[in-house]
Amino acid sequence: MESFSQRKGIKPVKTEIQRESMDDDLRTGLWNLLYSFYFKIYISYMLGKDYLPTKEQKELIENLWISYFKLPVDELEPKYCNDRIKFIKDYYNKCEWYEVYDFIEFIPQTYRDESINERYRRDKSKNEKFREECNSILKSHLSAYRFVDDKIAEITSELEIEAIESASQIPIPSVQVQLNRALELFSDRENPDYRNSIKDSINAVESLCKRITGNSKATLGEALKEIETKPNIGLHPALKEAFSKLYGYTSNADCIRHGQADEPNLDLNTEARFMLVACSAFINYLGFVKISAEKGLKVRY
Repeated sequence: MESFSQRKGIKPVKTEIQRESMDDDLRTGLWNLLYSFYFKIYISYMLGKDYLPTKEQKELIENLWISYFKLPVDELEPKYCNDRIKFIKDYYNKCEWYEVYDFIEFIPQTYRDESINERYRRDKSKNEKFREECNSILKSHLSAYRFVDDKIAEITSELEIEAIESASQIPIPSVQVQLNRALELFSDRENPDYRNSIKDSINAVESLCKRITGNSKATLGEALKEIETKPNIGLHPALKEAFSKLYGYTSNADCIRHGQADEPNLDLNTEARFMLVACSAFINYLGFVKISAEKGLKVRY
């Protein structure tokens, strides 16, 4: 929300996307969420307050110390508690911008929610709420990154995030695995693998098309042709042609699908992002078409 001074043009409004940097306001906003969701009760207990940390909170600190920081386990003894909390905050305040994203990604992946039976809970888990709040902070501070499921990815459009999240929930294991793998490879900040991210994105579409046709040996092109002619399903010829060409692109462009190691390591960031979003959107569309067909409805163009 713009302040009075910003609306009057006295104080400039932030317009630059934070892609390879992180200002103090964003870093502090994310720390405040970490503190509120995960560290508040534990720190209060360490300071002698009348709070008892849960088993899950103790396990989180242990996992941070041993698995994230790679520090000696003997320093988890009670006499080191105050030093441990100070170390965590000092690290967070001084680490590089990309390490902040590593940190906030690690915490909800590691923290075990108190909910005893995830299948029957109605409310969102602590981790889900944390990721939602983080996305609000990231959006308001013009960060180029968002949580998509449990990974931080460089995707600035809310529509793109929604498309990927929705597609990754398709109840077909092979589709989920391939699409999540595509996102993981794309969003790896240290060693992104755009070539294989593109491959897994189109493979996720192929897996869904195979499921719809019931032909596990069909290529994507063959499956699309069959879907186009299926009663009550159909597929607009332009859409079929578009994804057939995308499949051809992934088969030929820089040997992406064949993964030849001797090819030049081109910067495929833009192509990988496009394929991830486009394939997610198409998976959502095909899922809608399939459900409509199962209900006896005809999709009209």
